[in-house]
Amino acid sequence: MNLESTVKYHFAKSTSISDSPRATSPDSLTGTDVMGAIGYCQSKESFGFSAFSGKMEISQNDKVRAVQLLTQYALKHCDKVAALRKLDGKVKAKAMQILAKFAYEDYCRSAASVTECKCCRGKGFKTKAIKVRKVVEGSIRLVDDTEQVMCDKCNGKGVISCACNDCKGRGESIDLVKMKETGEVVKKTCKRCCGRGYERVPASKAFAVVARYTPDISIATWKKNIKPFYDLLINECEKAENNADYILKKVTN
Repeated sequence: MNLESTVKYHFAKSTSISDSPRATSPDSLTGTDVMGAIGYCQSKESFGFSAFSGKMEISQNDKVRAVQLLTQYALKHCDKVAALRKLDGKVKAKAMQILAKFAYEDYCRSAASVTECKCCRGKGFKTKAIKVRKVVEGSIRLVDDTEQVMCDKCNGKGVISCACNDCKGRGESIDLVKMKETGEVVKKTCKRCCGRGYERVPASKAFAVVARYTPDISIATWKKNIKPFYDLLINECEKAENNADYILKKVTN
């Protein structure tokens, strides 16, 4: 059993009435066995399990806990980066919290994710300036006014999909050149998203927020020293999830 198989155990299921006998094999896992395995996995790899649960929207508490544990990891290893080691204690703690939050958000993102529409700021509509005719002092005049119109970027939803605009989340696109040469549909890795199927969280956003708290970090310092550390935090989330998945497979097989 892997981590993805445990998601269904966290949501309510309707009662299924059937005349088929339940599995009686000694190798089959009962609900109690699964819950015990999940508890064991959570005790051995708390961060990896919490990170996965938060990514799957199973628990908001696990999402908060994952960010906290990632912040602790960042504080423990940030002194290896000279630019971060020189920061004041309070500023360093705040910077690590920001980096951990953005790194975890990038880890959780997928082709099915949505993000707030920048055009309408999540409202679903925009304010448009118009001219209206009104009677003022006995005469008709054009007066400036405003009206609410639906956002054309998100179609009033307030959110937009994170899926790649070229491959629509598939991670593959059609190679038109080879298709003309061979006469068959030839697929290639999408160049825009590099096969991920979605757009990553821009690292420049994390830099912009960190720069508000400390002017000591320039864009050159960010790209040269801090950006690799930021990528390390994202990889740590994936590494912890893989470790939790390995532990769960080991205890259930």
